[in-house]
Amino acid sequence: MLSFRELFSRATGQQPFPYQERLAETESPRICVNVPTGVGKTAAAFFAWLWRRRFAAGPARSQTPRRLVYCLPMRVLVEQTRDRIADWVKRLGLADEIGVHVLMGGEEGGDWDLYPERDLALIGTQDMLLSRALNRGYGMSRYRWPMEYGLLNNDCLWVLDEVQLMGNGLATTTQLQAFREKLGTLGPAHTIWMSATLDRDWLRTVDFDPEDNSETIELSQEDSERVRNVIHAPKPLRKARATCDQTKELAAEILKAHRPASRTIVILNTVRRAVYLYDQLKQRKPDAAVSLLHSRFRPPDRKRLVEEMLQAPGPAGSIIISTQVIEAGVDVSASVMFTELAPWASLVQRFGRSNRAGKDQNASVFWIDSPSENEKSARPYEPQDLQQARKVLLQSSDVDPASLCTKNIKMPFAHRHVIRRKDVIELFDTTPDLAGYDVDVSRFIREDSELDVQVFWREFEGDAPPDDAPRPNHNELCSGPIGEVRELLKKRLAWFWDGLEERWQRADAARLYPGLTLMLRAADGGYTGTVGWNPKSNTGVCDLSVGNSKQDGIGRDRWSKTDWMTLTEHTNQVVAKVASLAESLELSDCWCEALRAGARWHDAGKAHQVFQDSMRSRDADQAPAGLLAKCPHDFHHKRRGFRHELASGVLALMHGQEDLAAYLAASHHGKVRLSIRSLPNEKRPIDLSKRFARGVHEGDLIPEADLGDVVPVPVTAIRLDYMDLGGSDELGPSWLARMLGLRDRPDLGPFRLALLESIIKAADERASGADSK
Repeated sequence: MLSFRELFSRATGQQPFPYQERLAETESPRICVNVPTGVGKTAAAFFAWLWRRRFAAGPARSQTPRRLVYCLPMRVLVEQTRDRIADWVKRLGLADEIGVHVLMGGEEGGDWDLYPERDLALIGTQDMLLSRALNRGYGMSRYRWPMEYGLLNNDCLWVLDEVQLMGNGLATTTQLQAFREKLGTLGPAHTIWMSATLDRDWLRTVDFDPEDNSETIELSQEDSERVRNVIHAPKPLRKARATCDQTKELAAEILKAHRPASRTIVILNTVRRAVYLYDQLKQRKPDAAVSLLHSRFRPPDRKRLVEEMLQAPGPAGSIIISTQVIEAGVDVSASVMFTELAPWASLVQRFGRSNRAGKDQNASVFWIDSPSENEKSARPYEPQDLQQARKVLLQSSDVDPASLCTKNIKMPFAHRHVIRRKDVIELFDTTPDLAGYDVDVSRFIREDSELDVQVFWREFEGDAPPDDAPRPNHNELCSGPIGEVRELLKKRLAWFWDGLEERWQRADAARLYPGLTLMLRAADGGYTGTVGWNPKSNTGVCDLSVGNSKQDGIGRDRWSKTDWMTLTEHTNQVVAKVASLAESLELSDCWCEALRAGARWHDAGKAHQVFQDSMRSRDADQAPAGLLAKCPHDFHHKRRGFRHELASGVLALMHGQEDLAAYLAASHHGKVRLSIRSLPNEKRPIDLSKRFARGVHEGDLIPEADLGDVVPVPVTAIRLDYMDLGGSDELGPSWLARMLGLRDRPDLGPFRLALLESIIKAADERASGADSK
């Protein structure tokens, strides 16, 4: 047993602030942390969770979620936060017990989703985390959406850091917390909102009242005395002579203000302005240590730039040109700072990058005015927010934290797109519409002007990439503004992975949507290591692909290729894994029983002759006798789009299993869930009167099968009456009606149902070989 002070001191070598101890002791499911930048918000949130989860006495442990979900608005902040937390965990000797994972695109989170029983810290951007919490995960296989959706809405503590930068995503976080409380979760689900400029009224939405069952943590007098140097750090403020559109004049003014052996930081509101200014400075001082940092770099280049930025300046000093990515969280300090006019909350964060320790008596801050105040020039902000900030700046001569606290400026936060209960309920269904489109959740995640797609570059011969080209890894991905990518596609080609056709398809500019991942030809350019995303560049881009991990598709499943295994053997193993997981998660008996039944029936459909023929399509003489569930080779079914789990779910219903067991059996690959319908590229059966869906035809004869534990399945002719809306007198309600009934059950609901689905999938993949990877 460790006290919070002992835990904090052992990991950091410092004593905690009193506010950090208060955060660890509070039991509220809704917490607001409003403290100045530079006084340890990240450590406060992490150690409060870790201490309560692992070392607190009494019921605090069981009431503390096992997953810490640390959500940041900028990619550049994620790796820094990950490194800090990983270092703390290592110092405490808990590296084997507390997982630390990141989510920034390219499915970089590892296999964290296979271990729902483990304690872990998951750090990611709001794009990746909120899209997954809405069941539309950016940059990942659509067939794994429900799995991470379940894990990110149950048994989790969400920490939203630097909420003033979240835009539309902030309202989504409050609404999701309200819906988790109303719709129910398996395990506790809490949220902490943090900022140096947090106003509780920002959190108020139609379903969320920040006054209900919430608590605010702020610095006490004792806290303030301990950080006196930080709070009273001198930061005299002056207005720059040049405006943000006078790039040449601004460059000259920055060079004049810059001092040798010191760091100058310049923060602009758009990537385009930052690039223009960077070019001007390099032209005037080609040998100067000038670097550019924004959100549109590939991870290796971004990591290199951040490392260079954090190094002590040389004799000539260093100049960093950046955007909002440096605004919060990055532990870097400047002697001289220039910042473009921005909303007051953002300016307060930017001032926090100046003279952070309070030891520089010659520090100075300049603010750069905007020449006009129309909607276009103000982007990505609102003109009225800039007008308010200008009024305050014109009356200010110093921006040290103590002076800022006396201003007491009301900073409204307009929620333009608020997700409602109906939206959340409908997002549970992951079936695309008949045209292949999904519900667009981008408006609930970021501002419209900040919507991105992910792009990567590959070398290949021919007119199109080969269909076996591996999926992109995290280091390849770069964010590109959706508008600029649309313009790029007028001159160059790009491809996206079509999971239904299982091939790379030409991208159409008119059908781009946020979160889409596109492949560009490396020889066509569009990126440089010093400027990042650059559609004007024709210089070839380095191909960073590694490995041969395959793209997912309707006919491809993770861990389908393993050693030979019979249906009975694999089923018994999955049931055992499910039982172990249910016990570790301390689920109630009713959920344990449903999970065991779902696991017992999940692969019953593999007895279908189409599947068995695929198993024995190669090396049949080496295959064991009986019905097979796994084989050591890749395969394609002779019926296009065949899904064994559809047959599994139908067989479960036909043999008297509960609707929940049937759903869990059918949904474990994420490809058959709420509805049963044919795919556009399926081949119809010879008898045109027969129903068909996902390669399963009405009347298909399933041979006798042994599902283990004395659960034999007799010879059965498949019935697809469940496809019919309204159901039938003989079989009862339709599949859709049954599954919607589960989703809407008061004691179940979408979040609990998704977690049960996640458990089945995790057990199946671990039994198939993931545990031995």
